[in-house]
Amino acid sequence: MTTSINKPLNSRSHWAKLFSAQRLGSNKKAAAQDSARSSFHKDYDRLVFSHSFRQLNQKTQVHPLTNQLGIHTRLTHSLEVSCIGRSLGVMAAEKLHDKLDGGLPNNVSPADVGVIVQAACLAHDIGNPPFGHAGEYAIRDWFMHPDRQAMLKSMSSNEQLDLLAYEGNAQGFRILTRNEHHPDMGGMRLTCATLGAFMKYPWLATHSNELYQGKPISNVQKFGCFYSEAVQLEELAACLSLPRSQQHEGFSRHPLAYLLEAADDICYALIDLEDGINLNMLTYNEVAAIFYELIGERPSSISLPAHMSVRQHLASLRARAMMRLVNAVTDAFINNSDAMLAGTLQGSLFAHCDASVQSGIAQAKQLAREKIFNHPSKVRMELMANQCLQRLLDAFMPLAWTNQHSTSMSFEQQRLLRLLQPHLDEHRRVLADDIYHNMLNILDFITGMNDHEAYQLAQELQGHWGTIV
Repeated sequence: MTTSINKPLNSRSHWAKLFSAQRLGSNKKAAAQDSARSSFHKDYDRLVFSHSFRQLNQKTQVHPLTNQLGIHTRLTHSLEVSCIGRSLGVMAAEKLHDKLDGGLPNNVSPADVGVIVQAACLAHDIGNPPFGHAGEYAIRDWFMHPDRQAMLKSMSSNEQLDLLAYEGNAQGFRILTRNEHHPDMGGMRLTCATLGAFMKYPWLATHSNELYQGKPISNVQKFGCFYSEAVQLEELAACLSLPRSQQHEGFSRHPLAYLLEAADDICYALIDLEDGINLNMLTYNEVAAIFYELIGERPSSISLPAHMSVRQHLASLRARAMMRLVNAVTDAFINNSDAMLAGTLQGSLFAHCDASVQSGIAQAKQLAREKIFNHPSKVRMELMANQCLQRLLDAFMPLAWTNQHSTSMSFEQQRLLRLLQPHLDEHRRVLADDIYHNMLNILDFITGMNDHEAYQLAQELQGHWGTIV
């Protein structure tokens, strides 16, 4: 299918569409801003008070089920990313105001843009399953097993790939637009601007993956929307006037999604390395060297008090590095705004920054891969996480194709359905004849658990009754 690219104009009118306060899932026009909170502030508040956001408090950032205090969870990571995102949004909007003829669109201030990015960043990991990326791999592996192939072949390629290439990003969009209910349905009904900034991958699994003999034809590629929410994605893209992608049949990113990605990378590059020091996976010298690279100065040029602790030294260096990165990223945002609007920008904003910034980010990611993600203690925990989720899927997923009214349901299946039923009732769902949607409903239940809930239930299903780790 050949798609056309809308020719964007780097104008106030085009940016006005991208900053739309229209709420996805609502037929009402965007409400006028009251004196206390803008629509974007309300997005932020809705996210903070949502159940799915609270669950991030005991979900893995990098280190599953760690007992060490002070190590980041998905919730603390998301809060820190949102702070960086707000700074990026405000500074980028101030620079955009100077570039646009006539400045920012009416009724949109740099502070508004900051809150849009802040809210999107707050939600960026809201769809992550228990145990982080290890959880995603476990779900994919479960569906890849030969025993599931006959059942998957009864589905469309869109439906199969949603499961075989399962993505927390797509689960997040499902949560925001469907699962966290407004009283009249429609998900959280966030503004289109916030949802656009949230969508790092505004396309379906079939737009970036293919099937071959019942499995993805190549390494799983990221996507941001399940086929079940394809209509919502189309509505969002229409509201924001997102151009079609030149690489596939999906849409191009909202420009603010590049700022969200940068905020996430900054926290990944700086703060996750500090956790590595606290867990004795990295040394101070290894991390400090990268911080100095990102600051762009030699250690001898920065004077730090001798009495400062290692933690205080790192915090001081981190603050300087963040300041430089925020400036570099927002400059790249302005310099590449035409390409972002046209959907032709290649790579992240960091790919368009100073060489020392690119080098520092690359070194941070390489160090994390070598000494954190492959550390024996983390590998052991990931193996445990895999077994945990496999056990939950083994237990609950057969309910997706079992006749709920059959007298042949086993005692175990009846009890499992009893555990699942409150989740189905809350979201006004039933397990019907559609296996694909049944599976998504069960995945909503399992992936909505935090690490501790998933671990404890998996232990109980194996007959182990004991205290939680």
